Amino acid sequence: MDCMNRDSLYAVFGQVIRYHHHRTQKMLDKVGVYPGQPPMLFALYHKDGQNQKELAERLGIKPATATVMLGRIEKSGLVERKQDLNDQRVSRVYITDKGKEVCKECADIMKQINEKMFSNFTEEEKIIMRRLLMQMRDNLVNSDEENINFRYSDD
Repeated sequence: MDCMNRDSLYAVFGQVIRYHHHRTQKMLDKVGVYPGQPPMLFALYHKDGQNQKELAERLGIKPATATVMLGRIEKSGLVERKQDLNDQRVSRVYITDKGKEVCKECADIMKQINEKMFSNFTEEEKIIMRRLLMQMRDNLVNSDEENINFRYSDD
């Protein structure tokens, strides 16, 4: 099978994912953050005071997963939950000053990893790579029986 060959497209793609994850985890460990937490911090940095349901939808995760993530980063002092002033049933999440600092450090880490990963690529090659990856993503999303939609947006 071609996918079993160490240099097959499938194998190389998996290697890139593993190396990217390992480097990201190693660098995020220095600021006390797990790899899955920066997207939540970024979402709150861009739009503070979201409720847990909004955060889960924005990140494309289950509400229960968002609750666990929030519990962990709340213990770290990066976010805090407060009752909504208009609806006591709703809890809103706010990023703390410490969370904002860590968020900036995470953005710097992501930038460093991105620069390292694409250091010998031309702008044209990066545009082509992005287009190809988006096409791969769309192929997988469109073939998924459960039709799971992940949202990666800044709005």
